[in-house]
Amino acid sequence: MTDSALQNHAGPDAPRKPWYSSLFIQLMIAIVAGILVGWLWPAFGADLKPVADAFIKLIKMLIAPIIFCTVVIGIAHVGDLKSVGRIGVKALIYFEVVTTFALLFGLVIGNLVKPGAGFDIDADTLATGADAVAAKTNDGELPHTVDFLLDIIPASAVSAFAENHLLQVLFFAVLFGLALAKFGEHGPPVVFELIEHLSTIFFTIIGWIMRLAPVAAFGAMAYIIGQYGISSLGSYAKLIAACYLGAALFIGILAAISWFLAGVNLWRFVGYIKDELFLALGTASTEVVLPRIMDKLIHAGCSRTTTGLVVPTGYSFNLDGATLYLSICVLFLAQALGVDLSIGEQVMAVLVLMLTSKGMAGVPGSSFLALSATVAAIGHGAIPVAAVALLLGADRIMDSMRVSVNLLGNCVATLVVARWEGQLDAERMLSVLRGDDVDEVAAQPEPVISSR
Repeated sequence: MTDSALQNHAGPDAPRKPWYSSLFIQLMIAIVAGILVGWLWPAFGADLKPVADAFIKLIKMLIAPIIFCTVVIGIAHVGDLKSVGRIGVKALIYFEVVTTFALLFGLVIGNLVKPGAGFDIDADTLATGADAVAAKTNDGELPHTVDFLLDIIPASAVSAFAENHLLQVLFFAVLFGLALAKFGEHGPPVVFELIEHLSTIFFTIIGWIMRLAPVAAFGAMAYIIGQYGISSLGSYAKLIAACYLGAALFIGILAAISWFLAGVNLWRFVGYIKDELFLALGTASTEVVLPRIMDKLIHAGCSRTTTGLVVPTGYSFNLDGATLYLSICVLFLAQALGVDLSIGEQVMAVLVLMLTSKGMAGVPGSSFLALSATVAAIGHGAIPVAAVALLLGADRIMDSMRVSVNLLGNCVATLVVARWEGQLDAERMLSVLRGDDVDEVAAQPEPVISSR
């Protein structure tokens, strides 16, 4: 673990640092400053997008190797294909149940709040909407289910890393870790030690890059407000309120899941990861905090194996915030056009979104593509696919809602699966969340030797 990470985990007896050295305080100041700059000088704020983009690229540069090292180290110690398979199956079942619930929950919020009521949009005025959506999505499309599953297998191990395809890297890492455990004592231990050393080096580099996080959050917020304007908050106030209300209530549900299924107080856990949560909110990206979230989960008592398997997989299969947003938006579009969707049509929307939401990660404008596919599947003539363009002005404002729920949802999933597998150190978790001075995770013993 890096020095900066250790400082974050230090207990109450650690020397106190000046308040302004706290990453949490720096991020709050940067986000507020970014909002003010984007509001007062919108043209200048809109030009600051490259600042955030550069930081995100720096983090993405290291995500694939960090996932590879974490998963290989974890699996090499387990050395059991059945255990790895159980973790994977339990995680996927959990993802499907929770994301489906998020879709249904979004429909309930949409039916109660009615965010599209009062828009009174004439469908005939949306002729150019399809072109606007095509421009936003670069004429792309979501992969079909079979293509999505086949795409998990990389064309080559090198291409998985070169294209930063997380599921492909995860797939290769699982095979590599199992093979390393199978090799056991007959192979040179230098391979395992090399991967451990590489992991330490990568996390050290992440620690250096994280010093730029406040600058990135400032640039991202200035761009969002400068590009889309404060006025967009007023135009879509009801939709924004519905989405954030849904997010707040859903986080309460995640808190209940965390407590009853993992025995973890989510509110204390939020305090533990507050730096990462604010960075994700500020940059509107969960990928930038993936390495540190994995590091903190492991430090707090989740096993390397469970963390390494569940977190990266969840970034593609467990987008709770995105699915919640999509179901609310389906009803928003219908209500804005004065269409009353039947229960059957709403159920159809949920079934379609259960499929399309799984292929969203990494696809430009994925929310618009998923909504377009859903509107087309419902087949209601009064809702043209071009109506999706109505969301162009509000979509970017929703990123903070989506990333916060996505991030917490994946953390809770990891805690729950780790508890189910007996790979959650409850005592250590409690100590860490209390703020006690807890030692770094002990150095791992030699990899498990498989006799099979």
